[in-house]
Amino acid sequence: MQFIDLKKQYRLLQEQIDSRIHQVLEHGQFIMGPEIGELEKDLSGYVGTKHCITVSSGTMSLEIAMRALKIGPGDEVITTPFTWISSAETISLIGAKPVFIDIDLSTYNLDADLLESKITERTKAIMPVSLFGQMADFRKINAIAEKYDIPVIEDAAQSFGSLQDGMKSCAVTKISSTSFFPAKPLGCYGDGGALFTDDDQLAHDMKAIRTHGGVARHHHTLVGTNGRFDTLQAAVVLAKLPKFDWEVQQRNRLGALYTQLLGDACITPTILPGNTHVYAQYTIRIPERDKLAEILKQQGIPTAVYYPKCLHEQPVYAPLGYRHGDFPASEKASREVLSLPMHPYLEENDIHRVASICINAIQG
Repeated sequence: MQFIDLKKQYRLLQEQIDSRIHQVLEHGQFIMGPEIGELEKDLSGYVGTKHCITVSSGTMSLEIAMRALKIGPGDEVITTPFTWISSAETISLIGAKPVFIDIDLSTYNLDADLLESKITERTKAIMPVSLFGQMADFRKINAIAEKYDIPVIEDAAQSFGSLQDGMKSCAVTKISSTSFFPAKPLGCYGDGGALFTDDDQLAHDMKAIRTHGGVARHHHTLVGTNGRFDTLQAAVVLAKLPKFDWEVQQRNRLGALYTQLLGDACITPTILPGNTHVYAQYTIRIPERDKLAEILKQQGIPTAVYYPKCLHEQPVYAPLGYRHGDFPASEKASREVLSLPMHPYLEENDIHRVASICINAIQG
C-alpha cells in the first residue's frame, strides 16, 4: 500500500501529462513559457481571485508575500508552532521575528481566540496555516486583523481545494500561498507554488520580486530573487487540474469513510462548521502513536508523523526564549498525531483494512 500513490495517478493521467510535457519540449521555452500564464489564469479562475502568481516553491511564496508587504527587521509575524518549518523560517529569512500562537487541538489550526493577545505595534502580518487540509477560522482571524489593520497571509500549502462558507482556500485573505510539492493535493513533479491576491499593487510587486525585482527585463524596481516556476512543472499542473475537483470529492468521501470506520477508537479529524476538508493528510490522534505506527508497518501499511517536534522546540528557535509547556496543545499534538494512507485513488477495501488494524491494535 502506498501512503500517497503518485504512480497510479500518473498512469491514469499519462496521456494528458505526457502531451503537456511534450509541448514544452517542442517549443523550448523552459523559463516563463506560455504555460505559466495559462496556469495562472486557470488557477485564479479556480480560486476566485484577480491575480495568481506562480513561484518556485511554497516556501518561496511565503517569503515573496512578506517582502511584497515590506516586512523586515524589527517586525513581527504571528504564526503557529505546529507546522512545517517553512512557515517560520521565511519570517526569519526576511529579518522579522516569528511570534507563535498555540493551536486549537480539535482542528490543529491556529487558535483564533488567542490571537489578539499576541498583537503588538510591531505585528506586520498574521500567517495562519490551514493544516492537514482544512482552512483555519478566518471568520475570527480576519475580523481581528481588520480591527488592527494587519494583513493576513493564508499558508494554504495543504488546503488547496477546500472551502469555508463557500469560498475557496486562497481567496479569503490579503495574500494566500499554496504549494505544488508532489505530495500536496494538487502537485507537480518537483517544487512549485503560487500566490493569490485581489490587490493589484501587491500582485505587481510579487511578480517583480519573483523575477529579480522587475517585471520588465533589465529594469529592476525592487530587490528581488529567482523565484520563477518552471514551465515543465506548470505543464504537469495544467494536465492535472481538470481532474482536480473529482480528486477533491474523492478525498472528502474517503476521509469520511475513515472517520466512520474508526469511530471512537481514536481522535479523528474535526471539521469546522462551514468548512470542507481535502485531507492532504488524514491525521488521527492517539497517545500510543508510535506503537500503532509500528503495528501498521508490520502489516505493510505506511504512516507518517506531521510533525514530531514543534517549531519552538527546534534548536534554531531556542533564541526566541520559548519553553516546553508554552504551547500545550501543539506539544500534545506533536506527540500523538499519526497520518494514515490518503490519496484520491485509495481503494475502499484498503481503508477498511487500515481501519480494522487500527481498531484491533487500539482496543486489543
